[in-house]
Parts: sequence; C-alpha cells; structure tokens
Amino acid sequence: MSIFLNIVLLIIGFAGLIKGADFFVDGSSALARIFKVPGVIIGLTIVAMGTSAPELAVSTSAAIQGANEIALSNVVGSNIFNLLAVLGVCALICPIPIDKSIVKRDFPFSILITVGLFAVTGIGLFSGFDFLGTGMLENIGIISRPVGIVLLIVFAVYIGTLIFSAKKNETTEKTGKKMPAWKCILLIAGGLACIIIGGQLVVENAKGIAAALGMSETLIGLTIVAVGTSLPELVTSIVASRKGENGLAIGNVIGSNIFNILFILGVSATIHPIAVNYASVIDLLILIVVSIVTLIFSLTKKISRAEGAVMILMYAATVVFAIVR
Repeated sequence: MSIFLNIVLLIIGFAGLIKGADFFVDGSSALARIFKVPGVIIGLTIVAMGTSAPELAVSTSAAIQGANEIALSNVVGSNIFNLLAVLGVCALICPIPIDKSIVKRDFPFSILITVGLFAVTGIGLFSGFDFLGTGMLENIGIISRPVGIVLLIVFAVYIGTLIFSAKKNETTEKTGKKMPAWKCILLIAGGLACIIIGGQLVVENAKGIAAALGMSETLIGLTIVAVGTSLPELVTSIVASRKGENGLAIGNVIGSNIFNILFILGVSATIHPIAVNYASVIDLLILIVVSIVTLIFSLTKKISRAEGAVMILMYAATVVFAIVR
C-alpha cells in the first residue's frame, strides 16, 4: 500500500473519530440525564469502556494468538497518554474542573492498582539489570492467569461500587439537550462504531507510514499503537470538554485507565499469560510518577492551562525517552 493511500485513510480515520465522538458524547450525556446519573459516573463506565474498545481489541486478539507481549506496553503507554496528553490538551483548551469523587475515590484507586501491578511485575527489576544495555527487552516474568483472574474480580467489585454510588447520588439535573432513550442508545452505538473504525484506520495506516519510514516494531508499539488506541479517549474528552461535560471528560480518562489495567490486562492474562520485560516495568514506574503528579494538580479542584502545558511537555519527554531507549 502506498504512503499516499495510507495518508488518505489516516485522514478518513480522524474524521470518523471526531464525528463519532460528537455522537457518543451527546448520547452519553443525554442518557445520564434520563437516568439521573452524574455525568462523571457515565464517564467512568459507559464512555470509558467504549473508548477503550481499541485497546481491548488489540490485546485480546494478541492473547488469542498467544503473542500478547505487546499487551502490557500498549496498556501502560495508553494510560500515560491519557493522563498527560488527553488531560493536558483538554486543560489547554479550557481549565478542567475536577469532581471531588474522582480525587477521593477513583484517582487514588487508579494509582493503587498501578502500584499493585508494578509490585507483581517488578520482582527482580534491578537484579543485574543494565539500564542502558540490551537487557531492556529481556523477559523478567509474567502476568499469570491467576493474577489475570484477580484483576477481573477487582474490576467487577469496582463496577459494583460505581453502580451503588450512582443509585445513592441520583442527580436532578434538568439542563442540556433532552432526547428519548432509544435515540441516546442509537447515538452511543453509532458514535462508538465510528470511533472504533476510525481508530483502527488511524492505527493501521500510521503503522504503515511509520514502517515505510523505517521505525522498528517495538518503537511503533510503544508510541503509535499506544497513542492510536487512545485517540478515542483524546477526541471524546476534548469534545466533552468543549460541550461543558467536564465530569464526563475526566471520568473518561480515569475510567479508561482503570478499565485498561483491570479488565484488558485481566482478560489478556486469563487467555494467555503476558510476558513482562524490563522496559515495560520501567514504563509502569513512569506511569506511577505521572499519576501522582496529575493527582497533585487535581487537588486544586481544577487542572489549569499552565498545568496542562506542563503535562504535555512531560508526555513529550516520555516519548523522547522511549525513542532514545
């Protein structure tokens, strides 16, 4: 396939992402009003799971084929992108108000499960490790099936907690565009289809362009695949933020990160144990640091434009580190 055709399909994919996100946000926010559920809960569940569909598809397909080493780097790379690039870009467009439930419950939980995953995968990290040598890609362990099952159980408990919270904190919000439930579901389903198809077009054609330019498969996986599968989160959060659905935007990012670790890695590891290398564990450590910094920014009850700029610079630094490594 020529680079020209790759570029054309890449543009079509971006168009599908943007329009799909527009439909998806409208349908999700309207559904929240119908069921009197706070937008942040919809963001943490329906929107987060929907925008994480590309990561799920990539990791599950690899697991079925027994070659899911990329699953961990894809999830970690996507989570770093969500926190730094997605929230950073949204904050640059408009400072993001942070829901207090996110800061008290969901963000700390996201950090906790990331630290737990690091503890499981990082055993033996520094034993004879040549940080700048070829040892970066040597396997140091696996995420086993039992660990995968535990991740899925924790995910089920978390979703149960969110459902309980939604019932306990019903909102009487009446503002915003109203529409029948069938139309909400149609918009959500149609928007999600556009997001997934558009995301696939972007990822596949970006990979084609990168390969033609001589980038290695590992670098493509750590950058283009991770960023490409996170494009739904980016576009959906930007659209939600511009429409004033800030709870949905921040909930989408944190919910997606939780979904990626607990459900996607849980499913992948349950199907086939995931090999873990030094590079992935180092990236997990970076994700923990990034998460803590973002949480600190969130404690002021909003992420400002200046903080958004800092987050984007931090993401650029992580990409440079991945390339140099």
